Amino acid sequence: MKNLILIRHSKSSWETPSKDIDRPLSKRGIHNAHLISEKINVILPKTYVVWSSIAKRAKETAMIFSQNLMIPYENIILRDDLYTFEEKKLEESIKNCENRYDNLILFGHNGAITNFVNKFGDLLIENVPTSGVVSMKFDIDAWSNLQKGQIIKTVFPSHFKHEQYKSESVHR
Repeated sequence: MKNLILIRHSKSSWETPSKDIDRPLSKRGIHNAHLISEKINVILPKTYVVWSSIAKRAKETAMIFSQNLMIPYENIILRDDLYTFEEKKLEESIKNCENRYDNLILFGHNGAITNFVNKFGDLLIENVPTSGVVSMKFDIDAWSNLQKGQIIKTVFPSHFKHEQYKSESVHR
């Protein structure tokens, strides 16, 4: 059995001109990263490996999640191959995960995440939003044998709109 937790980076900022790979998180992105990371502790396996895209917004999202989930940031493996928007490249990266890891947490990008979830999951998800988390389970012994799996849980910022509004009104 292999478990995969896909996390789409939080909302990025377009306020300053920069290359795509260098875009930081927006204020809303930072807020939502904290909100969602505080909600997923119950779905985390006891042991796991954590990968992140090298894009600044993905690394910043991973850092916020690591702080709130007590994951040492230095344990997060930054990977060039995860800076992709293509499902096929994401699939190849996951298939190359070492089999000694039964649980993989991955911070990445859309197109790739939504398309991967829809190819390998058992539910249609129109769009995995920024800060969105999708937990999947696969009945396989080796990552290289990746096949259709099951979506166990989704955690999206829209699930907690009432909390977002409360906290935003408190900060005014």
